[in-house]
Amino acid sequence: MIELHYWTTPNGHKITMFLEEAGLAYQIVPVNIGRGDQFKAEFLRVAPNNRIPAIVDHAPSDGGAPLSVFESGAILLYLADKIKNFIPQDLRGRTEALQWLFWQVGGLGPMAGQNHHFRQYAPETLAYAIERYVKETARLYAVLDKHLGDGRPYICGDYSIADMASYPWIVPYERQGQKLEDFPHLAAWFTRVKAPPATERAYAVARAINALPVVDEEAKKVLFGQDASSVR
Repeated sequence: MIELHYWTTPNGHKITMFLEEAGLAYQIVPVNIGRGDQFKAEFLRVAPNNRIPAIVDHAPSDGGAPLSVFESGAILLYLADKIKNFIPQDLRGRTEALQWLFWQVGGLGPMAGQNHHFRQYAPETLAYAIERYVKETARLYAVLDKHLGDGRPYICGDYSIADMASYPWIVPYERQGQKLEDFPHLAAWFTRVKAPPATERAYAVARAINALPVVDEEAKKVLFGQDASSVR
């Protein structure tokens, strides 16, 4: 049984996509980040960075005590290695998958996240910041579009954690100021990843937990007002 500490964000969707596709048994522990659940002691024991998602594997492959993992990229890699699926097992294939996983974790996610923040949530309109992150998001879309332009159906040929990591960050493309028709290879890939029943089940989980996501003033104070004191 995988215990998934989760909220309805792109990083959270990565893990439900994997678990649904893999058919692993899991239990959701909702962590309402707009109301400060990420600062509760029981969550911090699993995720010291006070960010979702995090998991607790109650049946780790070494047969030992339950094992907790935080950070979405680390969770995807851990789960893929656990079931020996959704990551190539050969050296070159595995290396390619890890490159694109880290590309998402270090590039697409943070840049699209800043794009979301300055376009939608910043208390004042900062034209420079908006232009900066909209352009960088477009550049990253173009990187993936070009990579997919050689005819491969998925990022690493076969469906993998690289696709699961990237897809949720492209779902809100309109909010990022992007048009999928500008990136035809990416658009075709997007349709392929969206199609499987497992993807729909993953997003159905999100709708069941948080049907109408709202970032109100209380949530903004919690989400955007953190500093070192939030950890101490």
